[in-house]
Amino acid sequence: MDVLVSGSLAYDRIMDFPGLFSDHIMADQLHNINVSFTVSSLAEKYGGTAGNIGYSLALLGENPRILATVGHDYHQYFQWLEDCGLATEDIRIIPEELTASAYITTDTDGNQITGFNPGAMKHPSLCDLSKLDPSQCVAIVAPGNIQDMAEYIGVYQDKGIFAIFDPGQSLPAWGGADLAAAIGRSKMLVSNDYELGLINNMTGLSVRQLLQNVETVITTKGDQGTEVTSQGGAVTVPAIPTGKVVDPTGAGDAFRGGLIKGLIQGQPVKRSVEMGTVCAHYVIQTKGTQEYRFTLAEFEATLAQHFGPDPAL
Repeated sequence: MDVLVSGSLAYDRIMDFPGLFSDHIMADQLHNINVSFTVSSLAEKYGGTAGNIGYSLALLGENPRILATVGHDYHQYFQWLEDCGLATEDIRIIPEELTASAYITTDTDGNQITGFNPGAMKHPSLCDLSKLDPSQCVAIVAPGNIQDMAEYIGVYQDKGIFAIFDPGQSLPAWGGADLAAAIGRSKMLVSNDYELGLINNMTGLSVRQLLQNVETVITTKGDQGTEVTSQGGAVTVPAIPTGKVVDPTGAGDAFRGGLIKGLIQGQPVKRSVEMGTVCAHYVIQTKGTQEYRFTLAEFEATLAQHFGPDPAL
C-alpha cells in the first residue's frame, strides 16, 4: 500500500524564557516595540507536518512516501528519517534555500512568540505520481506548500485515490473559493474546531453543505474528544485522559498518522479515529513532535484498554 504524505519538513528551534513576556512589553508602546529576550535553553527538534505524520506512521509499521522540500541543511533530518525507517527519495532538495524553520520562545506562563522561515517550503515538491495504483493508495494533503496542496489533491481526485485534506495552518493563505474546491476534491476533511470555524467562514459552507462533497468531516476538540460527522450523523470519540500532559504540540499530526493506519487496515472511520486518539495520547506526554515512542504491542494494549477490542474480531 502506497501512503502519500505531503506537507512540510522543518526544524523547530524551541527556546524557554525564564520570565513573562508581559513584564517587558509596555502596553502604551505596542506601536514601537524593540525588545530582546535572553533565553535559558535552546533545543532543536525535527518537525513539519509531513515529518510528524510520517513519524507516527513509522511507529505503526508503515513506510509512507513523504512529498516535501528541504534546503541545503537537510543532512541531519535525512539521517533522522532513515534511522526511523522512512524513505527520503520523494523529498526535493532546494540547494539555494534553508529547510523551513520555526523559532519558538515560550515564557513561564506558556505564552509563545514564534518566528517562521518557510525557506525551501516556498518551492513545490514536484513529485511524479504517474505510476500510482489507485486501489493500493491512500493520501493526506497536510499544510505545506500551497501549490503542492492544490495540485496533489486534484491529482488524487483525478486518479480516484482516497485522499484526506488537512488545511490546518495554511488556511490564511487560501481564498474561499479555492479552499472550497480543494476540500471538494477530497474524501475526508480533518481539522480542529477552531480551523473548522475558519473553513466555514472562508467558504461560506456549513458542515452539512461540506458533506455534499466529502464523505466525512473529522473535527478534533482537544480534551473534549473528536467529532466524526457524515451523512449518517455525528458521533464523538472521547479523548484519553492523562494527568501528565507535557506539550500538546504535534498531537494533531500524530492523530492523523493513527487515523491513516486504521484506514489502511480497512477499519471503520470511528475505529480509525480511536487509533488516532491513541497516537495523540502518546505525543502530548513528551516535549517535541517526534520524541514519543511506543511499540505496536503497547499501542494495541492502550487502544483495547480505552476503546475495547477490534470491532472486526
